Amino acid sequence: MSWGTELWDQFDNLEKHTQWGIDVLEKYIKFVKERTEIELSYAKQLRNLSKKYQPKKNSKEEEEYKYTSCKAFLSTLNEMNDYAGQHEVISENMTSQITVDLARFVQELKQERKSNFHDGRKAQQHMETCWKQLESSKRRFERDCKEADRAQQYFEKMDADINVTKADVEKARQQAQIRHQMAEDSKADYSSSLQKFNQEQHEYYHTHIPSIFQKIQEMEERRIVRIGESMKTYAEVDRQVIPIIGKCLDGIVKAAEAINQKSDSQLVIEAYKSGFEPPGDIEFEDYTQPMKRTVSDNSLSNSRGDGKPELKFGGKSKGKLWPFIKKNKSPKQQKEPLSHRFNEFMISKPKIHCFRSLKRGGATPEDFSNLPPEQRRKKLQQKVDELNKEIQKEMDQRDAITKMKDVYLKNPQMGDPASLDHKLTEVSQNIEKLRLEAQKFEAWLAEVEGRLPARGEQARRQSGMYDGQGAPTANSCAQDRESSPDGSYTEERSQENEVKVLATDFDDEFDDEEPLPAIGTCKALYTFEGQNEGTISVIEGEILYVIEEDKGDGWTRIRRNEDEEGYVPTSYVEVYLDKNAKGAKTYI
Repeated sequence: MSWGTELWDQFDNLEKHTQWGIDVLEKYIKFVKERTEIELSYAKQLRNLSKKYQPKKNSKEEEEYKYTSCKAFLSTLNEMNDYAGQHEVISENMTSQITVDLARFVQELKQERKSNFHDGRKAQQHMETCWKQLESSKRRFERDCKEADRAQQYFEKMDADINVTKADVEKARQQAQIRHQMAEDSKADYSSSLQKFNQEQHEYYHTHIPSIFQKIQEMEERRIVRIGESMKTYAEVDRQVIPIIGKCLDGIVKAAEAINQKSDSQLVIEAYKSGFEPPGDIEFEDYTQPMKRTVSDNSLSNSRGDGKPELKFGGKSKGKLWPFIKKNKSPKQQKEPLSHRFNEFMISKPKIHCFRSLKRGGATPEDFSNLPPEQRRKKLQQKVDELNKEIQKEMDQRDAITKMKDVYLKNPQMGDPASLDHKLTEVSQNIEKLRLEAQKFEAWLAEVEGRLPARGEQARRQSGMYDGQGAPTANSCAQDRESSPDGSYTEERSQENEVKVLATDFDDEFDDEEPLPAIGTCKALYTFEGQNEGTISVIEGEILYVIEEDKGDGWTRIRRNEDEEGYVPTSYVEVYLDKNAKGAKTYI
């Protein structure tokens, strides 16, 4: 089966067919190229999707990923990122192994096709030239034969006419001979041209055209084979990434199987456990015996004055009382039913008695005293671990600098040892600072764990959280921090140190703080919306009382009336302090 013998007369059709074959190949290249673009776009979208749901660093979301279900979701995101990478590999391999190679092959096919059909057209043109030459010699031979025949007839006519002279007859005879010779020459030329044309035609149809068509056939078959190989490569490129994609999916399944609901439940306990015991039973207040009541409606009894036994709360409660029950100062006011107070506790925020325990601006205290004991212990332990890691890092850096200095001392040409002294001193100072910081947090941690007694008023002042006006205020703060589940906390007393609570102490502990005296006035320069707990809203031009000046943190404590007080930014008010007031400073 050969195109040269079977399709010897289909030059134009073969030219169209081979062009169609190249078009098909280019169409397949375009298809693969669009597939690679789809793979890249899909991979990009998968990566963006994975990145969108990744936890943000130093955010609350990052803390949530300690749960096994969240860890499984994070593993899924990471596996999807790897999954996207495999689609990028598909795109790259298809581009390098199919698109680029086929594009180069198409260019080679076009050049080869152009060369083969150029040779075919050249052979056709040569045959057309030979045919024209044959036709020319044939027409000349025909014309010469006719001329010779006419000359011969004229001679015979002249020779038969008795009236024609002998000279005219001889002239006609010579002319006939010349025409006859010309006809013989044309005959010989025509015969030669015919023989040459037949030879050329034979070579054209049996040698040149078969050879050219054979080359075209081989070119077309190579194109067909190549497109088949490319389709196999197309499938293999996909097949090569299937094991890795399978591993990605297996990783997702493995992460899902690692989810442990019990572990997550335990983490919730560790995250939110306060360390407090539930409050004990509320004592029965007998209103049928008025003589047992004191001036305060909420006091239990005046055991010290009447010599009555001290009241003691249940063992598990450790003397803990509900901090949100507020004493009614007026003896005329009727006491609210117990159910009303319990409902008030369930729907409202407990009152924070120690106003100075709030960090200005809503920031977290350095010693985490705003947290329950268990959470505070965890935070302090975490801080100590972080400081120890930083200390170790600085010590490693110091050792490295020391070794480098020793090298410089032994080999002065490598560097000046004195140039490292400043850096060494700086690192040593950093280590000392970190150690002091670690000791401070370790002391707080020891206090929480019960290894050290509670800090005094001076230590609390150093922590930046307790700078009340006097010892009674500080003691009230400490009591509030111990008993309030929403305010600042200290660790609970142990069972051995459980104390009895007197009725009068109960009243004093939950009584309102004595309001601080005003040390001046202020005028609001701008309107401020106090949204954080501990702040107060003011309107531009409003006149208020100053009860505590700015301590250097940018906040001033003011009062509107007996019930409304809080902090405002110092830059929002113009302060006029009373020079005679205690603790007042002179502003220029």
